[in-house]
Amino acid sequence: MNSISEFNKFTSDLKEREYLMPVLFVGHGSPMNGIEDNEFSKRWEDMGKQIPVPSAVLVVSAHWFTKGTRVTAMEFPQTIHDFGGFPQELFDVEYPAPGHPALAKETATLLQSAHVELDHDWGLDHGAWTVVRRMYPKANIPVLQLSIDYTKNARYHYELAKELYALRKKGVLIIGSGNMVHNLRMISWAKMDEPGYGYDWALTMNEKFKQLIAEGDYQPLINYENLGPESRLAIPTPEHYLPLMYSLGLKDSKDNISFFNDKAMAGSLTMTSVLIDRN
Repeated sequence: MNSISEFNKFTSDLKEREYLMPVLFVGHGSPMNGIEDNEFSKRWEDMGKQIPVPSAVLVVSAHWFTKGTRVTAMEFPQTIHDFGGFPQELFDVEYPAPGHPALAKETATLLQSAHVELDHDWGLDHGAWTVVRRMYPKANIPVLQLSIDYTKNARYHYELAKELYALRKKGVLIIGSGNMVHNLRMISWAKMDEPGYGYDWALTMNEKFKQLIAEGDYQPLINYENLGPESRLAIPTPEHYLPLMYSLGLKDSKDNISFFNDKAMAGSLTMTSVLIDRN
């Protein structure tokens, strides 16, 4: 978008649509997926063509972990390169999608269980832009981020997500971006290029997570600390798991569940992703 007036015209009023927008949980994995043509990034591209074109995208990313809740409210969010040790090509990427200040205010209003601050300093971190860039390469759809309050538990985030449900009616695509199984300390660098390689505990927990999600049995997922030692290995810290709580919290009784990019990586990561929709 080349001007503020063009931006304002595009984002005037988000009206309710005749259908409910799908919800995604995306295993985003390495930042390199943002520039590499691989099975994961190609599936993100396909997903952008498969689901209805959104009026805006709201991402709950593992990489915006804050005290309290924030939502990006600037007109044009910066592209954040929040990583190190990668090729210059990755640092050179800019994703110039507009923001949506009016939607940010509406989001803050909807979240009555939290005091939400309108943020003008963050932008789009790699949990957001590496995925959305592949889905919508023209950067012509507004993108916002909602932070994860690190002082709250999984149940809080699951319940908070329900308050965003009205945005689905207005064509907003809500994406939880993290990884179900994410233990960077135990990565097998020697097996990085071996497709689908996962430790037994990682594969076991990935299948358990999928089973519970498919059955709609979310209480064990909310109380993941009680799922045994494999769960503690899969989720040594919660930031990459909590975005899943937002996606599941937005599902209603008529939605269907399907999985994509269901594969382990480097022993201790899984890229398993979830589509929640009516089809």
